[in-house]
Amino acid sequence: MKALILAAGFGTRLLPFTANLPKSLFPIAGRPLLDIIIHALQQAGCQAIIINTHHLHQQIDDFIASQEYTIPVLTRHEPIILGTGGAIKNVADFWDDSPFMVINSDIITDIDLKNVYDFHLNHPHPVTLVLHDDPEFNTVSIDEKGLVKGFLDQSFTSAPSPKPAFISANSRLKEKKKDHKDQACGNQARTLAFTGIHVVNPEILDLIPDKEFSSIIDLYTQLISSTGKICAFISKNCYWKDIGTPPRYQETTFDKMAPKAFQQAFSGPLNNNIHCRQIKGDGSDRNWYRLNLKNRSLVMVDHGIRPKSTTSQADAFVLIGRHLHDKDIPVPRIYLADTFSGLVFLQDLGDTNFQNFIQNTENPHRIVSNYKAVIDLVLKQSVDGAQGFDPAWTYQTEKYSRDLILDKECRYFVEAFLNKYLGMNFNFENLKDDFMYLADNALEFAVNGFMHRDLQSRNIMVNNNQFYFIDFQGGRSGPIQYDLASLLIDPYVELPYPVQKQLLDYCVEKLSALIHIDPEKFRLGYKFCAVTRNLQILGAFAYLSRIKGQTYFEKYIPKAVRSLKHNLAIFKNSELHNLKAVVDKV
Repeated sequence: MKALILAAGFGTRLLPFTANLPKSLFPIAGRPLLDIIIHALQQAGCQAIIINTHHLHQQIDDFIASQEYTIPVLTRHEPIILGTGGAIKNVADFWDDSPFMVINSDIITDIDLKNVYDFHLNHPHPVTLVLHDDPEFNTVSIDEKGLVKGFLDQSFTSAPSPKPAFISANSRLKEKKKDHKDQACGNQARTLAFTGIHVVNPEILDLIPDKEFSSIIDLYTQLISSTGKICAFISKNCYWKDIGTPPRYQETTFDKMAPKAFQQAFSGPLNNNIHCRQIKGDGSDRNWYRLNLKNRSLVMVDHGIRPKSTTSQADAFVLIGRHLHDKDIPVPRIYLADTFSGLVFLQDLGDTNFQNFIQNTENPHRIVSNYKAVIDLVLKQSVDGAQGFDPAWTYQTEKYSRDLILDKECRYFVEAFLNKYLGMNFNFENLKDDFMYLADNALEFAVNGFMHRDLQSRNIMVNNNQFYFIDFQGGRSGPIQYDLASLLIDPYVELPYPVQKQLLDYCVEKLSALIHIDPEKFRLGYKFCAVTRNLQILGAFAYLSRIKGQTYFEKYIPKAVRSLKHNLAIFKNSELHNLKAVVDKV
């Protein structure tokens, strides 16, 4: 048996993700789909494979050249796409006198391809189409004898869901009791889905026009109308998925990864009977899910498919998360990840964050002691996390820089908070001198380490009386003082100012025992970082409230304003004069 893998499409339905990677190389649980198909064909006894290519064809050529398959795997570039029929004809020199298999490059399935080929050899008809029941794609009409009668207009099929249906995984991922009793015909006429797998006799080549575009389905339709017969191989209880749209691609990746993630986390055999439900995230655009299986649970975060070839948020989340975990810093363990699809499976830390924990703690001394415990961990993260940290892991900036402060904190404050939220129509340039003074001093007095950059109470989870840091994907090199300020001036808790000072003193004392620092310079750096962080908070709360419609954050804006006024009041009258004047009007 020889086989053709059809991989010459543009991947239009998967744009913009196919702009940098051909669809056939999309990974499924970290493994390119094309590789999965090639190995399935090898296992079925295939003796040689050819792949037609067009869009980003060099990437497919390079991938095949990098592999060591046990059978010949060739590629045939089509400068002009020839269609499914034209592709078969275009490799006519590859075929021999035996029936050959044709398979789409955008499907993943556990259908036994050897059974399919053997089935074809045992009936007299020139074509076998592999069909199965999938209501979304049921377009092939068959009769009670298992012969194909025609193809319905695919425009009548249901449209794919607009987003990954992970929540429906409970019904979709029910463990299948596979009997693999595939059959040639049903009991009555019906409509089924074409899987993209067919076996063809060589004589069909004579019916395909040479060197021009043609559809094999059109040819099959003509064959049926001229008394030719096409036999259906009906596969029951199989897994089959077309990855032609972003939702279906992510669903497929989820199907394959979720059972493996549970196996990684808890050992035991693979099990598909997984319940999935969406859980509330916070301010990011990522989607969060809790997965349950036999009283055990994991959390999955969906970052979305990687749109570009550069380092993505998912890449940073996985690389930084694993680095911190290896340093024995309390972050959730990542069990399985596919950063192209954006799916990451990690330890479930429950639903209690540090904000809830502190608000439910009545004893002031217990509150302070809990903050001290968190500060101990912050310092461990800052010092130990900096060791071996690779700046290439970051997806925004490698370090906390002047440009970042001016753009992502100061300008953010002006445009999102002053202008769009308060309607002040203020010019950033009028405050630029103050902002540059802030930025330069925050960096001059910085004691640098690993910087989380969003270390507030809602990004600290409490599980079994242990504290864990989450949302570390924005990590980079930067001032330890910034993370401390994020924790202490956090509007979600609004610690009293004397407690903030007490905890700052505690941090200076503890850090001095770990590394050499100048305590006064550390406090100076903290003073500047407290303001830059405060500006970022107000910009973020305003943006999330007004632009993203997440009005939950709006109630914390007055607290953040009070904090900013307090932090600015610490400066001398000659310092940050213009910024103080503006904030006084708020």
